[in-house]
Amino acid sequence: MTTTQVQESTSDAAPAARRAPAYEYSFPAIRGVQARREFYVTMFPLRLIPRLFLFDEEELQPTLRAQRTLNRARVPEIARYILDNPDGYVFSALTASVDAEIHFEALATEGPEGRIGLLTIPMSARFVINDGQHRRAAIEQALRENPEIGDESIPVVLFLDVGLERCQQMFTDLNRYAIRPARSLTILYDQREDAAQIARLVVYRSPRWQNLVEMEKSNLSPRSRKLFTLSALYTATKTLLEGLDGLESEEAADIAIAYWNAVFDLFPEWQQVYDRKVTAGDIRRDFLHSHGIVLHALGRTGNTLLRESRKPRDWLKSLAGLKEIDWSRSNTALWEGRALIGGRVSKSSTNVVLTTNVIRHALGMSLGPEEQRIEDAYMRGDT
Repeated sequence: MTTTQVQESTSDAAPAARRAPAYEYSFPAIRGVQARREFYVTMFPLRLIPRLFLFDEEELQPTLRAQRTLNRARVPEIARYILDNPDGYVFSALTASVDAEIHFEALATEGPEGRIGLLTIPMSARFVINDGQHRRAAIEQALRENPEIGDESIPVVLFLDVGLERCQQMFTDLNRYAIRPARSLTILYDQREDAAQIARLVVYRSPRWQNLVEMEKSNLSPRSRKLFTLSALYTATKTLLEGLDGLESEEAADIAIAYWNAVFDLFPEWQQVYDRKVTAGDIRRDFLHSHGIVLHALGRTGNTLLRESRKPRDWLKSLAGLKEIDWSRSNTALWEGRALIGGRVSKSSTNVVLTTNVIRHALGMSLGPEEQRIEDAYMRGDT
């Protein structure tokens, strides 16, 4: 049995029990039951997805739609994921409703084979996506660039269409408990991106960082024994190595490890947490240098040093100025409006730059054009 068969029949040729329409789609499928309603799981070739599964993109009021509006900015990124990973992309099932009279012919009348069979759907049927509209749009875009992926397949869960209200409820139920994994956990498990691998190597190859970096969560509780999250170290390390072309992953990891270990030595409070002399929560409460914004700013500063020289001895002396900065959160005269907004740490891009400017000044480094523009705006009170 092929994955997809297009059957053509006439009314005279149809069995007495079921008169078939002129043209049909036939798919191997599994029949199931949820909430006393039958549904079907099948496989569709990617080339059929844009043709069969419609997404109503008209400007309708939310009360007349059965799904969210399409966020077109997300589509190219998902399409590029397919095209850049032809041997490794993974897509979960699409969920859709079909508004036609379908027929399921089981392999047997009872037992497990009674749930497996051939699902026949009229070509006049209308398929509507309930969950997966961005995947559908990305598949359509990817097909335009590489039609060869059209013979690959994606699982599809099909429900019988029971009207707008039921479709709206399906959308709510399908997304009710959807929670994105913490960014740190995503980085921990990402085997494809070099930046994620380098961030993990920094942790794995340095006992100090291994003991102070939270690998799963992206937010630290006051009682956490960790100083930083993997997501914060990832962002800072990616910034540190930005634009340093020609580096292999191992070489980039060695440079990052050398830099972050040198930085570590300049913060005695970090060493105290590592030695269990003070708690991480106390240090994070009292000092800004134990927050992701400063780690990011140190990555920006380090990037400039590494662009000038990739030899540690050439930039280690420059970093000594970090000891001269008063990192206390109580030093509001310095940090309010830069790293703090109303006494709370802010990780906005502007605040990262303003924090970087403090570090650059302490190290005797000049500001770049964008950094100077943001600094001038801050001094005028425009930020």
